[in-house]
Amino acid sequence: MSGLEPFRRRLDEVDEQIARLFGERFEICREVAHHKREHEIPMMQPDRVAEVRGRYLTRGAEVNLPSDFCEQLFDVLIAATCKLEDELIDAPRPIVEGQ
Repeated sequence: MSGLEPFRRRLDEVDEQIARLFGERFEICREVAHHKREHEIPMMQPDRVAEVRGRYLTRGAEVNLPSDFCEQLFDVLIAATCKLEDELIDAPRPIVEGQ
């Protein structure tokens, strides 16, 4: 073999961790959306987005990630989670019998 197998195994393990963490992050965003809906909190929180974006870029720089990668990843992640929150907040409320 080409000697790449140990590297590939390590990459596969990291990819599994990344997928698991993204799944956990999206689950938390679902919980946030339900909380916002229940308490009539607007979905978009620009100050929070700016705070998280700054932290993302700082943490990325600390571990030597390319800044354009961090910016693009953050933009994709925020767009996807905002879309998810929008859909959950705007979803029709279930009809409860007796009300």
